[in-house]
Amino acid sequence: MRFQTKIEKMVDLTELMENEVFKAYASYTTIILSKMMFMSTATAFYRLTRKVFANPEDCAGFGKGENAKKYLRTDDRVERVRRAHLNDLENIVPFLGIGLLYSLSGPDLSTALLHFRLFVGARIYHTIAYLTPLPQPNRALAFFVGYGVTFSMAYRLLKSQLYL
Repeated sequence: MRFQTKIEKMVDLTELMENEVFKAYASYTTIILSKMMFMSTATAFYRLTRKVFANPEDCAGFGKGENAKKYLRTDDRVERVRRAHLNDLENIVPFLGIGLLYSLSGPDLSTALLHFRLFVGARIYHTIAYLTPLPQPNRALAFFVGYGVTFSMAYRLLKSQLYL
């Protein structure tokens, strides 16, 4: 019997990229991470255009001493964008980990696509509902759809693939 080298034991990346579910996961993850990156840019944009900063060194270009302190404040619009971004972080990070494990567990492609599309759609709608702002329960429904999708993937993964 021959000993396998570590390289032989590793997953062949070309095989992984032939996996349709993993390709779908990679595609929708790229979309949702790009959206999350946009939110940090949007926060910076609102901070600059409204001259609202959280740190004294960020105000240096707008004045010195006491004059710069007037830019250390909060603004409803900046805070709304920032909270939407924080909500993304709280929801997208679990999706990334659970979605990766789920995509590698051999789910049916149509079921996986439904999960990924619902999550991405819910997160995009959540951002629109947060920033517009749309009346509740729009944002809450979007949150719970995305949360439910991640929970559904976790449940399916635990039920079918892991030892419990």
